Amino acid sequence: MDLRHLGRTGLRVSRLGLGTLTWGRDTGEQDAAELLKTFWEAGGTLVDTADVYGDGGAEYLLGRLLDGLVPRRDLVIATKAGSVPDPDRRFDASRGHLLSALDASLERLNTDYVDLWQVHAFDPETPMEETLQALEIAVGSGRVRYAGVSNFCGWQLAKAATWQLAAPGARTRLASTQMEYSLLQRGVEREVLPAALDLGIGLLPSSPLGRGVLTGKYRRGEAPAGSRGASEQLAPFVEPYLDEAAGRIVDAVTIAADGLAVTPLHVALAWVRDRPGVAAPLVGARTVHQLGEALSVEDLSLPEEICRALDDVSAPVHRYPDQDWSSL
Repeated sequence: MDLRHLGRTGLRVSRLGLGTLTWGRDTGEQDAAELLKTFWEAGGTLVDTADVYGDGGAEYLLGRLLDGLVPRRDLVIATKAGSVPDPDRRFDASRGHLLSALDASLERLNTDYVDLWQVHAFDPETPMEETLQALEIAVGSGRVRYAGVSNFCGWQLAKAATWQLAAPGARTRLASTQMEYSLLQRGVEREVLPAALDLGIGLLPSSPLGRGVLTGKYRRGEAPAGSRGASEQLAPFVEPYLDEAAGRIVDAVTIAADGLAVTPLHVALAWVRDRPGVAAPLVGARTVHQLGEALSVEDLSLPEEICRALDDVSAPVHRYPDQDWSSL
């Protein structure tokens, strides 16, 4: 698998990443082992997790598989901290919480460092400088090699990156931002992606297959057995992408796939993988078969005319202030 630099850093990652959202909850150790081994054997390096996935179970599973199954040195492990299971406070990006969470992640992952550590979400109750100082401490201690953020809107990302760049050489620049991005969700193109491109921050798209809807398996609005939409926990996650507008986009993806003699998954994944600023879409496959299909997109490049057609059918409505008003 080809490698790409993560933003304007020296860190290179496989241009597809393996997501572990369901590990420790719906995905057990045997299935996780098969997924990780298949991904590694295909040349994949980037494995994305978080301290709250499976209530820590995802990190624990990944830690059990390191070295015994896949050499630690062959992987770029990315994890996140800052989300908390507290109904009164969903996010805690205070210095104390983040650094304690990092120590706990390292213990579960059975490693003394993570390659990429990301703040899971913006915390309005903590000064951003305090959050970013936690990244500095983590990198300075050697427990973290590169730092990033996740689910930051445009102004939050720009503010964080600008603070980091205000003291060149003294502060660790942000390497990445992780955001949902697909043909069904192009909201990052409004402000986040332009900011990331300007600041040299690599985008790691989550849910690049539109939460599974872009595979075409929900075309009648029904969730097939075994799908995320049929899961009690994940059905609300999928439901927003089963409306009429999404159906038109899925139809266009299916038509393009038929014309290229590939699957809708291939078309949707190749589209987001090759968007400007994207480092590596994160694929949350549940089975080795699903992962194998995603990995087989490596040699596919969409023709320009198909990209234009997909861009048109999925284009988000951006008016003021994005529209050029100088000519009006």
